[in-house]
Amino acid sequence: MMRRVVRQSKFRHVFGQAVRNDQCYDDIRVSRVTWDSSFCAVNPKFVAIIIEASGGGAFLVLPLQKTGRIDKAYPTVCGHTGPVLDIEWCPHNDHVIASSSEDCTVMVWQIPENGLESPLSEPVVVLEGHSKRVGIVSWHPTARNVLLSAGCDNQIIIWNVGTGEVMINLEDMHPDVIFSVSWSRNGSLLCTACKDKKVRVIDPRKKKIVAEKDKAHEGARPMRAIFLADGNIFTTGFSRMSERQLALWKTDSMDEPICVQEMDSSNGVLLPFYDPDTNIVYLCGKGDSSIRYFEITDEAPFVHYLNTFSTKEPQRGMGYMPKRGLDVNKCEIARFYKLHERKCEPIIMTVPRKVNKLEEVLREFKSLRDRVILQDRRIARLEEQVAKVAM
Repeated sequence: MMRRVVRQSKFRHVFGQAVRNDQCYDDIRVSRVTWDSSFCAVNPKFVAIIIEASGGGAFLVLPLQKTGRIDKAYPTVCGHTGPVLDIEWCPHNDHVIASSSEDCTVMVWQIPENGLESPLSEPVVVLEGHSKRVGIVSWHPTARNVLLSAGCDNQIIIWNVGTGEVMINLEDMHPDVIFSVSWSRNGSLLCTACKDKKVRVIDPRKKKIVAEKDKAHEGARPMRAIFLADGNIFTTGFSRMSERQLALWKTDSMDEPICVQEMDSSNGVLLPFYDPDTNIVYLCGKGDSSIRYFEITDEAPFVHYLNTFSTKEPQRGMGYMPKRGLDVNKCEIARFYKLHERKCEPIIMTVPRKVNKLEEVLREFKSLRDRVILQDRRIARLEEQVAKVAM
């Protein structure tokens, strides 16, 4: 039996491509706040970007088709009294977005059908319950009007947005700052990464820690943890020697990782974006100028490096388009919105299509036909020359 040298994968040749300059969003003052969130949220209708604002916090909401230079006077969403730290679109309504801020509040906004025509300062609901700045907001993946927020008061609060009331308050579970929170695919569990270097799996209904791992990554810099479709957990962090790492964990036995890979010694926090349909994880480092992507499978080494998309400019943040906003007819499997210092640049990830056998035959036929026509012309010229000499 022959040993398979190259691993079989449909996504081995995925490649990234930045769009043309006229399809970017230019002249945007991207926020300089020192917080490790993505600063950008995208859905099939709008792109939202946290921007620099004097006298409070604000973010831009642009219709996807409004590319080119953005006027300085373009209306913003500006209800927060402190810098905005995180934003996320509701997965059930493309006109609803949640934002969290240094002013200790979470606000939910309704964006008009055609985008903003005047500054929006009145939210649909203000959610007050945190005593320190709120750095994370995350909508429930399957239940409408359920929003999670996590603050620097080490609390996680799950809100009923319809009534503005607290449904569940998870306090005394984290002794330090929460770096990331991720819902499981059906929304029954939470997975958190904390400054105490622990990754926890929490059942929010029972207010109980189901599993935890101490020193998932031994470095002191921020970690990230996300749930995968099969219930496993993917983490990014730093080793004791400050090298960037990624790791894969089973939730039912977190003593040892399924695998750990060391990447490089850059100091930017790795933001993971996961596509459950293709099982690809995209890693975007803050301050990096590249997007690395890996395929997760059941075969060792479990996390397979695919490729790296690189540009010249470092990224300040990154937005990730949901699958329903992609052009699948062009074999697009992911689209990112990369934030530069003064602009937002869409990057399209594509799987090269296998050429149809009929197309291949037709191409060969046309090539052969062109060669025959060229040959006929040469023969005709030679016959003319022979005739002239004979005369």
